[in-house]
Amino acid sequence: MPDSVTEITSQSWLSRIAESIRSVLVGGLLFAVSFPLLFWNESRAVRTAKSLEEGAVAVVSVPASSVDPAHDGKLVHLSGEATASTTVMDPDFGVSAPALKLLRTVEMYQWQEEKKSEKRNKLGGGTETVTTYTYKKTWSDDAIDSSAFKEPSGHKNPETRPYGSRSFVASPITLGAFTLSEAQVAMIGNTQDLRLESAALASLPGALAGTLKLSDGKFYLGADAAGPAIGDLRISFKVVKPGPVSLVARQVGNTFERYHAAAGGDILLLDEGTHSAEEMFHAAQAANATLTWVLRGAGFFLMFLGLVLVFRPVAVVADVVPLIGSLLGAGIGVFAFLVALTLSCLTVAISWLAVRPFLGAGLLLVSAFAAAGLIALARRRAAARARPA
Repeated sequence: MPDSVTEITSQSWLSRIAESIRSVLVGGLLFAVSFPLLFWNESRAVRTAKSLEEGAVAVVSVPASSVDPAHDGKLVHLSGEATASTTVMDPDFGVSAPALKLLRTVEMYQWQEEKKSEKRNKLGGGTETVTTYTYKKTWSDDAIDSSAFKEPSGHKNPETRPYGSRSFVASPITLGAFTLSEAQVAMIGNTQDLRLESAALASLPGALAGTLKLSDGKFYLGADAAGPAIGDLRISFKVVKPGPVSLVARQVGNTFERYHAAAGGDILLLDEGTHSAEEMFHAAQAANATLTWVLRGAGFFLMFLGLVLVFRPVAVVADVVPLIGSLLGAGIGVFAFLVALTLSCLTVAISWLAVRPFLGAGLLLVSAFAAAGLIALARRRAAARARPA
């Protein structure tokens, strides 16, 4: 069972008000940043889409088996086997494999702190927070700094470890008659586990011979793999094996680089497996659309969060009576959501006016109607409050 420590802290109403006032500055910054993010994202999305459309028309499919100087400088598509003429090796542990890449992961058995807080509002505007810090032992390839724990005593992790995670790449890596650059090789990432056998112990360098064990296909540095102790290490490996890849890029001699489209975007596509140029451009357009919506969501969320923080002092003041503060906080959340949604659509619409005039005008009209609806709703509620009972 993991052990735990519980801490109870209180914050006064005046302290919360001061803190919420400081949050207005952060909220204002988030609100301001959301507009250029949304505007830039739409410009990026259109530029990328037009560049991909341009590339789909200009691309020429060529065989990987030979280099044709006539295609130099052109956007080409080819499929073939990505191979390496040399064996890739980890010199620290003597592990080698006929692969494009060899990836070493070093995990250490360490203490990990998990924090869980529950905040309760109190009458008078103050809050009480119950925080539970739970400590458990876990394997992690990241170094966990135990000095920052709430309760470091009895939960100390080693400050250093003798080995770290590393990757080793074969060179050169070829695609038929062509040589792939480091950037293109980095795009190949279909890893497979490399399970170590007993022969791996015999290949260990002299300094490590006799100090490591094998456990579940991994090296183990420690007394007992079945009962690990803090500071024990386990070292595992993965490989990226030779295999078919498809590439769309600008041919430069016997290698490739990014193709700069007239629309302003760069094109460098690499997919594992054999794919036609049409399939690769279709997948790239889909990925562009997905990224566009993710960044739209990020811009909207920054705007929403910024507004919530800006109006936070109002909710904190009302928290002198917890029920009233909760209701007002919920109302502020709804208000911030509607305003952020309206302003996000408006920002996207304005950015589209330059690149997608008809869609931009339509969205601008929808945003105007939404804004008018919000204003009308606010006026009706104000009139209802002003009307005598």
